[in-house]
Amino acid sequence: MKSTAARAPDGGVIPAPRAARTERGRLSADDWAEAALDLIAEQGIAALAVEPLARRLGVTKGSFYWHFPSRDALLQAALERWETVEQEEVFGRLAALPDPRERLGALFQLVAHEFKSHVVYSALLKALDHPAVQPVIERVSQRRLDYLTASFRQTGLGRTEAVHRARLTYAAYVGFLQLNLQLHQARMPQDEFEDYVAHLTRTLVPA
Repeated sequence: MKSTAARAPDGGVIPAPRAARTERGRLSADDWAEAALDLIAEQGIAALAVEPLARRLGVTKGSFYWHFPSRDALLQAALERWETVEQEEVFGRLAALPDPRERLGALFQLVAHEFKSHVVYSALLKALDHPAVQPVIERVSQRRLDYLTASFRQTGLGRTEAVHRARLTYAAYVGFLQLNLQLHQARMPQDEFEDYVAHLTRTLVPA
C-alpha cells in the first residue's frame, strides 16, 4: 500500500491529514462556491467538476471533500450563494432609498453593471432542465417581479399597471440576455450600453 505522506524540505515526513487540514483552513466552502460560480460563468454548468476546479484553485481534491460530499452539493451551494449575494448586494443596497423612482433608477444602474451576475444567469438559462437550476431561477425571477411590482406601485401606479410594468421590465432584462446569447454578441461598447440603460430608465420608470 502506498504511503500518502509527503516529504518536508528537511527530509522529514508530513502526515497527509495535516496537509489536508492546511488546505481546509485556507479555502472555505464559500471560496469553493465562488470559484464554482466563476467556472459556470465562463464555461456553463456542464463544465463544473471537482478535479479541474481543484487544479484551478491550486489544491487537492481532498480539500473539496472537507466541505462537500459531491459535485452536486457544490453546485447547490454555488446556486444558493449566487441567489443570496444578489439579494443582499442588489436589494440590500436599495433599501436606504425611500423615493421609489430614485430606487428604480438605482436598481437599473446597479443591475446593469453587475456583469458577473448576468453571465451566471445566462449560463443558468441554458440549463433550465437541470433539477437544481429550475427552482433557483423560479425563486429569483418571482422575487425580482415582486420587488418591481411593489416599487412601481409605490410610484402611484395601480396594481394591474404595476404588474404589467414589472413584467415588461423583467422581460426587457431577460430578453437582452437571450438576444446576446442567440447572436453571440460580445459586450456592447460602454457608451452605447450606458445610453441603452438611460433609455430603458426613461421609458419604464414613471415620471
